[in-house]
Amino acid sequence: MSRFGLQTTANGPVALITLRGELDMLAIAELEAELERVVEDVVALDLRSLLFLDSAGLRTILLARDRLDSEDRRLVLVRGSRDVQRVFEITRTTERLEFVDAPERVSS
Repeated sequence: MSRFGLQTTANGPVALITLRGELDMLAIAELEAELERVVEDVVALDLRSLLFLDSAGLRTILLARDRLDSEDRRLVLVRGSRDVQRVFEITRTTERLEFVDAPERVSS
């Protein structure tokens, strides 16, 4: 059984990538490949089904935000569990990233 999975759906200018399981150094290559593949103006990462996020996963998210920003695109994060959100809080990256409470709140 895989410890990580993702599923992408596109709705107009928004690509929603739903992450499941553990986003760690063993899983980042799969997420990086998917982030390279999507072409929509807004990329949303749904963290609600993510069980674990380590520093490698956080770094991947921050690099994706920087790359998308340089391309005049946006990265939006759908808030995850308390444990996942704690990673963003203790690293003080909540101020550098855009969060919403639900996928329906992602706007183009």
